[in-house]
Amino acid sequence: MHQFLCLLLLCGVVHGLNNGLARTPPMGFLSWERFRCNLDCKTDPENCVSEHLYKSIADVIVAEGYRDLGYEYVNIDDCWPAEDRDSEGRLQPDPDRFPSGMKNLSQYMHSKGLKLGIYEDFGKKTCAGYPGSEFFLRTDANTFADWEIDLLKFDGCNSDPKDMDVGYSTMSKFLNLTTRPMLFSCEWPGYLRAVGIKPNYQAIRENCNIWRNYNDIQDSWDSVLSIINFYGQNKGNFAAVAGPGGFNDPDELIVGDFGLSYYQQKAQFGMWAMLASPLFISADLRNIKPEFKAILQNKRVIAINQDPLGAQATRLYEAGPIQVWLKPLAVNGTYAVAILNTDNQGMPTKVTLTPAQIGVPNPNGINITETFDNVHVGAFKPGQNFTIPINPTGIFLASVVPLS
Repeated sequence: MHQFLCLLLLCGVVHGLNNGLARTPPMGFLSWERFRCNLDCKTDPENCVSEHLYKSIADVIVAEGYRDLGYEYVNIDDCWPAEDRDSEGRLQPDPDRFPSGMKNLSQYMHSKGLKLGIYEDFGKKTCAGYPGSEFFLRTDANTFADWEIDLLKFDGCNSDPKDMDVGYSTMSKFLNLTTRPMLFSCEWPGYLRAVGIKPNYQAIRENCNIWRNYNDIQDSWDSVLSIINFYGQNKGNFAAVAGPGGFNDPDELIVGDFGLSYYQQKAQFGMWAMLASPLFISADLRNIKPEFKAILQNKRVIAINQDPLGAQATRLYEAGPIQVWLKPLAVNGTYAVAILNTDNQGMPTKVTLTPAQIGVPNPNGINITETFDNVHVGAFKPGQNFTIPINPTGIFLASVVPLS
């Protein structure tokens, strides 16, 4: 396959990704973590992978105010295709579960001011065993453009990671050649890391709008914390390449699902905002508790995520169970700060810090305002202590403004 891909690169396609998309982290819905590969439309018609599922989620995104906050992508994951390509080698949706076709579904989204994302795989088959894009890269790019797709999530199952540097860049070029702007979501570096190949993050940024580096998220705090710690380690300094047009993707939001407490859901949402992560909800928005909806719709936290500077937070240090993270914001001299308490021992931890210990040692002091509830914590001079109680497996998220 490697030789075949090299030949593709000789056909005059020389430009990398240049689609003008993802100037801030994309927001929307992605079905995988919550709905997986549910094909049982006979006994579970409300939750199976079908056009009904995505249309009903889209209706809620509009009616319940998510779209107006920036959640605009409705993303299909694996298990949507028919088991075989058509006579011309083109992908086709499962006719029973997507009877109206993908172009009809994308136009439904567009009529509501939303965008449709779809899933495919670089390998011979998708992770669930459906037709992959190997040897069909250009055909599939053209098919997605014909269907008026707005985002492609490109997985890497059933392929050789050594081919991915060439293969993902080739798919990026074929997407560009369609002239339809399609946000390109890559699984590329995660597969390289898994086999011990060091990702070239500059090349990945040049060819992808967002990219996954680590394991799939599961519905548990252990999974969320493992992702946070991976991003805190920042091996290869992948945080440095994040910015308008290209962002690291720690995977879906599981706020509103089953495995996290209320405070853990706030912690995930706050940390994903700090990480300049795509905010792709993977929960049943048709049946979500009001307190979880309020987390997902918190405008102040979303503003940190959507800050036009597009900087990814970095972990300054760990002190026992306490992690301190710092994210520069577009307004000169302002920051978002997250203090994460990873302890699970029963009672809140009182954390005492100074401005220098949160990475903002301004000579005139700083103003701190908690973000979720917009509570002014206070103004603090250099060297002055302030104390914050943080619940077990909880977060303190704040905006920090240097005083002049």
